[in-house]
Amino acid sequence: MRIIGNNKGLKGEITVPGDKSISHRSIIISSISDGKSAIRNLLESEDVQRTIEAFRNMGVSITKAEDRYFVEGVGLYGLKKPDKVIDCGNSGTTARLLCGVLAGQSFSSALIGDQSLSKRPMDRVIIPLRNMGAKIEGRENKYLPIYISPADNKLNSIDYELPVASAQVKSALLLATLYAQGSTSIIENKVTRDHTERMLEYFGCKIYKEGNVICMDSNYPPSGRDLYVPGDISSASYFIVAATLIEGSVLTIKNVGINPTRTGIISVLNSMGADISITNYKELNNEPIGDIHVRYSTLKGITIGGNTIGRLIDEIPVLAVAASLAQGITVIRDAEELRYKESNRISTISSELRKMGANIRELEDGLVIEGVKELKPSKLDSHSDHRIAMALSIAALKAKGESFISGHECVSISYPDFYNTLYNLSY
Repeated sequence: MRIIGNNKGLKGEITVPGDKSISHRSIIISSISDGKSAIRNLLESEDVQRTIEAFRNMGVSITKAEDRYFVEGVGLYGLKKPDKVIDCGNSGTTARLLCGVLAGQSFSSALIGDQSLSKRPMDRVIIPLRNMGAKIEGRENKYLPIYISPADNKLNSIDYELPVASAQVKSALLLATLYAQGSTSIIENKVTRDHTERMLEYFGCKIYKEGNVICMDSNYPPSGRDLYVPGDISSASYFIVAATLIEGSVLTIKNVGINPTRTGIISVLNSMGADISITNYKELNNEPIGDIHVRYSTLKGITIGGNTIGRLIDEIPVLAVAASLAQGITVIRDAEELRYKESNRISTISSELRKMGANIRELEDGLVIEGVKELKPSKLDSHSDHRIAMALSIAALKAKGESFISGHECVSISYPDFYNTLYNLSY
């Protein structure tokens, strides 16, 4: 992909695709609900298609008509044994959340993934699910492929303190609780996205939070509902950063999910001096939505860590681009989880931005970035990671001259139309 630097600014109004996290969860929870659900603005990406195909393979009717997907929920115990291995592709959300659902089934199943996903740790769901009575095995007890057999008895509920901040692990345990007896309590010491909790409540499950403890009663099965998937703030973040960095920009992004567990990117950029505001606030199916307005701003470096990281973990690569052009030093800590994504994002974003002249160095759990006046065009590598590809595209947009990004096709994992949107705004 060839990208030419932009010096005229990004101006106009855009929408971004439906939220990837919410899209996955809407298919999963609708499929195991009693009754029919209709889903509008579902993200049509590679990852979400993996989740759709998994449930179709287990006998769930999922069809599309006009602007929505219709899911004929089969209830908690209506899934059928898949007639083939479930291929999760590159989708960690599909793999980990399905482990929670499949742990409570009366049939055996197996999950596989691509080369990248097969290197990502799955023991973080395997261990607590075993504690609930699940029969689940992984390669080296840690990786895909994963094999799940029917439990000897009904699953047990669990009291569990998350050792790592992971919405996927939390979600897998909450989904498994639907097949358990009693009430589950999950202690979350660092904030992570709460889409699963919000959606389970919307579908009629009994779930609530007291302080940092999430509690769920297993006796309230989900019932089908209609829902709207808001625009993905992770997808919006690339254009938010681009508009902040490129002089003359005035941009509005419509109908974006502004769940407080996901708006860390806005809070951090505003703390760095960005001009970002939100209007037209509303709430649909337990999720807050609004329009995001961005203007060009001069940024300054800050220190980022602690609970903030869980609110912007996917946005750190593009935040690193912003920090590379901010005045002063930005320090990002407590983000070791980035080493276990589609690529080692701490290493990949560091190495690629250094090619462009960025002053950036790795920490074990983050980055130290001293801002420079400009980035230079370069030949860049996505490392087959969609978020690295999109972050580097924004960096290239800010550089003077032509940059080339290899492996850019991976953006189809979360944002198939990314380059069309970028082109229409920029040229």
